[in-house]
Amino acid sequence: MSESAKWYAIHTYSGYENKVAESIEKVVENRKLQDLITEIKIPVETVTEIRENKTVEVERKLFPSYVLVKMVLTDESWYIVRNTRGCTGFVGPGSKPIPLSDAEVDALGVEKDKIVETNIKAGDTVRISGDPFDGMIGKVKSIDLEEQTAELLVSMFGRETPISIPLTQIAKVEN
Repeated sequence: MSESAKWYAIHTYSGYENKVAESIEKVVENRKLQDLITEIKIPVETVTEIRENKTVEVERKLFPSYVLVKMVLTDESWYIVRNTRGCTGFVGPGSKPIPLSDAEVDALGVEKDKIVETNIKAGDTVRISGDPFDGMIGKVKSIDLEEQTAELLVSMFGRETPISIPLTQIAKVEN
């Protein structure tokens, strides 16, 4: 029966995405309806933020107030989702839910690559921590978020020398 399951977008109250997903999962489990509602996803991206020598991974919702549900549309599955606390309804015109197309599901990017963010940018002055350049001050020439490194210019032996340092080993120097 799950061959006919399609993805639907559900609108929720702001901040209720996880509660709505958990509530639907509980009902599906309790009533043994895994063949009707097969998957529930909240599209998120993992963002790595680097601040003051610390790397913190944060999950951000790609579409706040929306939950994606893969289900076979029947009166029972519609009723379960529609009457979940925090759910305001299906996305679509009128009262009839419209499934997402395959292209829309792909475009929504239910699975995203990791993204790295830092508050440091080219031209900033930074302090290096970690051997062998511990305590040195340098100017950021460029940042490579994919490699998670920064190209710095530091003064060594009276001349500007380029070095590559992991983003986790530099901290912005406030002027």
